[in-house]
Amino acid sequence: MKVLILDDERAMHTIMKQMLARVEGIERVECFLEPAEAVEYARKEAVDVAFIDIKIGRENGLQAAAQLRALAGGLDIVFVTSHKEYALESFETYPLDYIVKPISRSRLEQTIARAFERRAQNAADKQAEPRLQVRALGGLEISGVQGGRVRWISRKSAELFAYLLLCRGQFVAKGRIIEDIFLEMPIKNAEIYMNTAVYQLRKALTPLGMKAIVQSANEQYRLEMREVAVDFVHFEEQVNQWNRGADSRAELDEGIALEQQYTGALFEDNAYQWCAAEQYRLEQLYMSFAKRLARELAEHRRYEQAVIVLRRVLALAELDEEANLLLLHAYREQKDRLALQAHLRHYADLYEQQLGLPLPVEATSFMIL
Repeated sequence: MKVLILDDERAMHTIMKQMLARVEGIERVECFLEPAEAVEYARKEAVDVAFIDIKIGRENGLQAAAQLRALAGGLDIVFVTSHKEYALESFETYPLDYIVKPISRSRLEQTIARAFERRAQNAADKQAEPRLQVRALGGLEISGVQGGRVRWISRKSAELFAYLLLCRGQFVAKGRIIEDIFLEMPIKNAEIYMNTAVYQLRKALTPLGMKAIVQSANEQYRLEMREVAVDFVHFEEQVNQWNRGADSRAELDEGIALEQQYTGALFEDNAYQWCAAEQYRLEQLYMSFAKRLARELAEHRRYEQAVIVLRRVLALAELDEEANLLLLHAYREQKDRLALQAHLRHYADLYEQQLGLPLPVEATSFMIL
């Protein structure tokens, strides 16, 4: 297991490294004083668990945690801090644990054991035969592999399923769920509605034989993910594998098929405020992957397919400079003068209307005299 420590106290680095050195299975421990350095390291190296102090000088460890989470959805985050008042806010990044200083060796070992257990469970989940298919990109639709769809009894029961789904099998405190989903209600009413939503969710899953995946213990709830196939989880895993290299025609064809799996934003038209960060992260993951795919397609002179991919990217972010330049390049290589001129005019109008600026210099080089 590869561990990252982000804390502005060098003494904590020493203490944590000494304790982790005695834990079996820890392969590497890297320590950082500054959030930017930790994030940059995580861009280049694999990290399994990140221990983060919430207050790092004048900076906020919660923001660093969100950045690290954006780089790797499967990263386990553990907050190690003396600031108890941030405990609830920290759960926006779905941490594995929250430890208040001073930290003991036994408490640290307990957390590491949870991390190992979660990874073992994730591995087992991948090997299990799915019985439930979840489409969350572009909406929310649940169906059994043998047929039949979940019929939601209420909007709140559907939202509760989506919320637990996003926690990827981790237990979530009942109070946290109430704060995120039933915030507009008085606490007593919220607890009643919460219990009702849990009952309705289990009842909706019963026809597919999946009632038991909604688990509860000690005022906490989770979804058992062992037999659940989730589109956005699969999409992220496949993108991370594809990004390691695409040199052959077959790999490019795989990339095209993978790009088509992104069928819309996470939970799309459902206005769940609590999923905004994850929605943005997955969209950025898609856009980065799609632009790389388009570059690879262009390098292999598959311009028509590159154009299709880039138009999808620009439908999400029409001012994205890299995508616009790639599209202009593809039109030029296709010798499609009309499409090139039309997109240049459109791009120029966007810059003038939305930014009040002229086109970037790189774009003007595509102008045809």
